[in-house]
Amino acid sequence: MKRTIVLSRAFYARPTLQTARELLGKVLVHSTVAGTAAGMIVEVEAYIGEDDPACHAASGLTCRNSPLYGPPGRAYVYLNYGLHCLVNAVTESIGYPAAVLIRALEPREGIELMRTRRWHGSSRFSDSMTDDALCRGPGNVTAALGITLEQNRTELSGDHLFIEDRGDRVFSPVWSQRIGIRDGLGRHWRGFVRDSRNVSGSRQTMESLR
Repeated sequence: MKRTIVLSRAFYARPTLQTARELLGKVLVHSTVAGTAAGMIVEVEAYIGEDDPACHAASGLTCRNSPLYGPPGRAYVYLNYGLHCLVNAVTESIGYPAAVLIRALEPREGIELMRTRRWHGSSRFSDSMTDDALCRGPGNVTAALGITLEQNRTELSGDHLFIEDRGDRVFSPVWSQRIGIRDGLGRHWRGFVRDSRNVSGSRQTMESLR
């Protein structure tokens, strides 16, 4: 029988790439008044330090990016281009800015709630959308799970927003350059589950990495 464990702060207080690798297969859970929605993490991206040109900390400490410098194991939620909230897990140690962006989930719980949220939140949502597409892409992850700026700085081992180890294991994940950015493309810090239909990005890109 698989044992469910909520990840502690110690899990995140490690090198970011190691944490990113081990987040694949874990389950992101958000419990709200409307219900609980959860999905297995199948795609992540790492952002590490002020010398990473794609990291929000590249220009130094600001009010917006200050959660990146804070304690590991907290959520860093920000509004991307004024449109979508994106959720990250802060890593490393206090004072060193780094985090793992959650890019895609495989829906596990609260699928009807996810569909309702996506339907209300997007003019492009269709009733025929498959479950595979509900949490495909970082903006869709937060929309489906009801994660907003209110969850910024939230402890990820708390009662409402947390990440669990349910005993699922991911072997030989695929690594590629990060997507949706202009700088830092030479760093292959995007990891995803091979053959997952929930992963964002083109299938052609994924096939080319086999």
